[in-house]
Amino acid sequence: MRMIWLIGTGNIGTVYANILNELNVDYIAIGRGEASALKFKETTGHDVITGGLEKYLSSKPALPEKAIVTVRTKDLAKVEIALMEYGVKVILCEKPGYYHISELDTLEAAVKKHNAKLYIAYNRRFYASTLKAEEIIKEDGGVTSFNFEFTEWIRLFQNRVGDYPETLFYANSSHVVDLAFFLGGFPKEMSCYTADSIPWHNPAIFAGAGMSEKGALFSYQANWKAPGRWAVEILTSKHRLYFKPMETLQIQQMDTVKVEPVEIDDSLDKQFKPGFYLETKAFLNDDFERFCTFEQQLEHVKNYYMKMGKPSKAE
Repeated sequence: MRMIWLIGTGNIGTVYANILNELNVDYIAIGRGEASALKFKETTGHDVITGGLEKYLSSKPALPEKAIVTVRTKDLAKVEIALMEYGVKVILCEKPGYYHISELDTLEAAVKKHNAKLYIAYNRRFYASTLKAEEIIKEDGGVTSFNFEFTEWIRLFQNRVGDYPETLFYANSSHVVDLAFFLGGFPKEMSCYTADSIPWHNPAIFAGAGMSEKGALFSYQANWKAPGRWAVEILTSKHRLYFKPMETLQIQQMDTVKVEPVEIDDSLDKQFKPGFYLETKAFLNDDFERFCTFEQQLEHVKNYYMKMGKPSKAE
């Protein structure tokens, strides 16, 4: 019998649970506190084993086929390693898969030691808008250039600073960066610049440009101390595609300034959290083509993200 472990019963865990319910997949939900477990059960109708993963593992449960990890960012690496050491071989972990880049070497060693498959859940790769854009890009002959912005509304994070000391770019902004590079190609060449800071994050202003492995030129910017928003713009020889907001897709034709919405079937994105249904279904069906593997994430962090998010000289 297929069995999935769902580790973490907060808001994101609840999203996954509702999808697993919809797909009639048998799963065990493992959480920590009684309050979140009660809310989870009220929302999903599913019981929760409380006390945390470590306590549950001490009872020597049978191995699941796969596990989905949705715990807070601080605990991601610890939970992933515990699962791998117990023998779980296939794991889907929420973004970015780690809390601090210092954990990456330990995670890499664990993945290799236990021959595990660890996937990072960049759900925007599964948006209906993304799938439609890929169709248009293919018809047009590929991406010729692209640009993106990952400005964060830092006031929304003021009460959660403890969750993101110097990690907000990796834990949150990488959602945008990953989608842009997923569509336009990861960098072959790139120059990166940063400036300024806020009390709990350095840098606060970002800019850069380069050429992707697909031959497309790209640029990016973000200013966390000014108004802005997440956005990705993809240019082909025939169209300009706008992800602004990213759940939607708009298109601009040649020789016109008119920007029009593209019709997409986003019913699943509206019924569940955008991208999560198709992402979960693909994970369960061993369809890993669209996923970011841990090995790829490690490469992205070391070769791209660390350069893009390098501390500025401003203190």
